[in-house]
Amino acid sequence: MDIGFLKFRLIDIIDILLVAFLIYQVYRLLRGSLALNIFIGLVVFFVITQLTDFLNMRVTKSILSQFMNLGVIALLIVFQPEIRRFLLQLGRSNPFKEINFSKWFKWRSNKEVPKPNQQVKDGLLGALNKFSEERIGALIVLADSREKTFFEDTGVRLDAFVSIKLLQSVFDKTSPLHDGAAIISGDKITRAGCILPVSENSDLPSTVGLRHRAAVGITEQIDVKVIIVSEETGKISYAKEGKLTYQLQRKALSSILDVVLVDKEK
Repeated sequence: MDIGFLKFRLIDIIDILLVAFLIYQVYRLLRGSLALNIFIGLVVFFVITQLTDFLNMRVTKSILSQFMNLGVIALLIVFQPEIRRFLLQLGRSNPFKEINFSKWFKWRSNKEVPKPNQQVKDGLLGALNKFSEERIGALIVLADSREKTFFEDTGVRLDAFVSIKLLQSVFDKTSPLHDGAAIISGDKITRAGCILPVSENSDLPSTVGLRHRAAVGITEQIDVKVIIVSEETGKISYAKEGKLTYQLQRKALSSILDVVLVDKEK
């Protein structure tokens, strides 16, 4: 296909669409964070470098080129959390994981629907309801066996089965662990008192406290789910993939745990 003096092939159109998709994903990834300003600065720096090359400004070009040679290493250092999030988002958007293969293979259609670990669910629901009623702040991370290793260098190791009394002990206001996060993986509380990275997302409301920002921050970096109980209001919130769902009702919370706990057991 010819447009004036330009010649377009099918592969060129695919190339343009692919670049547009990647730019959009980078924008979504960095939107609302300080990293977006850094990224814009790097783009401006790159444009200036190309301009000096076009104008044959040899001295300026040679100086800027020295910085550009370190560009890849600088990007890996500065954008390490964002690159991790980007790869996680690509993994989440895998089109094959949404396919229901049981419709394709009849032998699977008779299998029972997987159920959540009822002991863990009951322990969580019971503790969260008490925290909400008594306005006890809590931060609970639901991680699978792969992501729990992220927390090995923080908090106190417990490796104890999930129960209402244990969660109450962890988040009791007199407990030295109550300000940190508890990590639940499988049917155990693996660690408590963990420090989580705080989100820099400027789109979050100014009324959001550190617990909620920490919940958003950890879900921006790794594929975990977080339940938060506000110490001020007693309201229960849920964080996933860098987004917050506020003021969950008990029925909605129960439904979320059904999905999350089944996903963790697969």
